[in-house]
Formats: sequence, structure tokens, C-alpha cells
Amino acid sequence: MAFVQLEGLGKRYGDIDAVVATHLSVEKGEFVSLLGPSGCGKTTTLQMIAGFVEVTSGRILLDGRDITHAKPASRGLGVVFQSYALFPHMTVKDNVAFGLRMRKVPNGELQQRVDRVLKLVRLDQHAERYPRELSGGQRQRVALARALVIEPPVLLLDEPLSNLDANLREEMQFEIRRIQREVGITTLMVTHDQSEALSISDRVVVMQAGRITQIDAPYTLYEHPRTEFISGFVGKANLLPGERDSAGVVQVRSGGELTLSLRPEKIDLRDKDHGRLPGRIVSRFFLGSQWLYGVSTSLGELSVVRRNDGSAPLNEGTPVGLDWDAALLRVLSVDEVSA
Repeated sequence: MAFVQLEGLGKRYGDIDAVVATHLSVEKGEFVSLLGPSGCGKTTTLQMIAGFVEVTSGRILLDGRDITHAKPASRGLGVVFQSYALFPHMTVKDNVAFGLRMRKVPNGELQQRVDRVLKLVRLDQHAERYPRELSGGQRQRVALARALVIEPPVLLLDEPLSNLDANLREEMQFEIRRIQREVGITTLMVTHDQSEALSISDRVVVMQAGRITQIDAPYTLYEHPRTEFISGFVGKANLLPGERDSAGVVQVRSGGELTLSLRPEKIDLRDKDHGRLPGRIVSRFFLGSQWLYGVSTSLGELSVVRRNDGSAPLNEGTPVGLDWDAALLRVLSVDEVSA
């Protein structure tokens, strides 16, 4: 049996279904991200697991135990909030120890556990500092340490990195994953950041309009999106008309009944007399390690990514040919729910 199991979990606010009949199984030690745009139900799902939001329908099982209507404190889960929720008048050490004091853990054991977790998050040299004396990343580590020190069976992360700048956010992504692996704790994270979910998760759950639309490992999710929404939300995608030929091979065809997805980095830019589809460069954007080109074609404007190898970029107005491996085309299903 899965360690965390959602069975038909739902939440309704008046006439609005925030979460609809959600089924999800999370294995012990797994890192799973709930990914989706604002209002998709991911945070409500996490809050129902934590016990902060009352469940309308369905069940939540933790290691086989029904906790659907248990009080938050009795669930014993570790929660890290977007806002950190640190006590400004307490030192790092006292913030981390707060949950243990509430549980009346003996002082000797309390000190050992606090010292151990501060070393884990690499803040043992900052134990006597106050939150105002810490950087955003350090405050996030304190919040993480406070959640972990109670030794919870599950760690819940609610947009934990959204308040950090881009460079620090990337650094903390890998820190969270390192800590999670080292502790081996089952983790559920809510995020709207696709790169964040793809980089550190074992599996990603994509939600749209209160429903789960796909659950897969990050690579599978990116390479094999099921719907138009997922294809465009998880990375960038060119949507093309297509059909299957007599041999069942998918091909791009104007007016075709199929909708195909082709990632920008899967398209090769060639000389104008080569390739499957002629076009003309209409825009270019320098992204550091790569160039993003907009190419006008008979099928509409397509996005093409080319690695920055140090050579001169193509100018706007340059005629080009576009080529791709037909095996990289993905047939998309019709979106099951509206965006």
C-alpha cells in the first residue's frame, strides 16, 4: 500500500469545485510535486492533507491510517509555508526547537535533535542569530529545519521558494532535494514553477481546474505530454496539424485532424533549400546559453531554440528551412477540462 493515499478527495466551496475526485498514491521516501497554474487546486489539496482545510468528499490515508478528519496537530506532518512563518523574537535555535517544546520533549534530547537538524541544513554556525539577521535562503532553511526536527512521516512544502530571487531559488532547489534524500522523508511540494518541479521531483502531478491531468516522472512528462495544456504549461511547445500516413506514422500536414506537439529544441535550422518546411526568421532573443528564434511559416509562427556555440546569430529576415525527426512529434489529446 502507498504511504500517502488520496481516494476521491474533493473540496467544494458553495457551487465551486476547487478539487474534484482526486486519486493519488505516494510511496514512502518519494518526492512528488503538485504543479499547475493559480487556482488549479494544488494548494487546496496540500492544505487538506495537512488538515488546514476540511475535506468535502473522499479520504486521506497515511500509512494505511485514515486521517481525513484528524486535527492537524495529531497528523504529525511537517509543513513549510511560503512565508517561512518564523518567530522574529526567537533565535534560529529557538525557532527550530519550538515544535519540540510544544511536544514536551526532554531538554537533552531536544538539544541533540536541534543540533543535528541545524547541521543538516548547514545553519549550525547561525544558531544564535535572529531571522532579521539572515538572508532569504537562510530563513527558508530555518523553516525547513523546524519542520524536520519533529521527525514527521511526511513533509509538505507550500511554494517554498517563491519569495527567493532566481539565483537563490535554483540553489535552494538542490538543497531541498539533497536534504530530502539524506533524510529519506516522503515529500509533497506545491509549485507553479515548471523548472522547479522538473528538476527535483521523482514524479510530477499536473493539475488543471481542480483535476489531475497527468502524473509522470519529469522526463516522461516533458517528452510525452498528454494534452495541449500540459504541452504548453510544462515547457514550450509548437502545436502543429498532422495525420497518420498509411503506415501509421505521424506526419505534419496542413489541415490534418491531429494536434501535434514539437518542442522548440527538437527543430533544426537549415539552409533555405533544405528541410521539411521553409520559413523566415522574424524575431530572435538571446538567452545566454541559447538563441530563441521566431520563424514565420505556412503553418504559422514557430519557436526554434538553437544552442549558442559562439557563432554569429541569424538575422531577422533570413530565409531558413526547418527540419525535425518525425519520431519526436507527440500526438495530443483534447484537453479534458477548460483552462
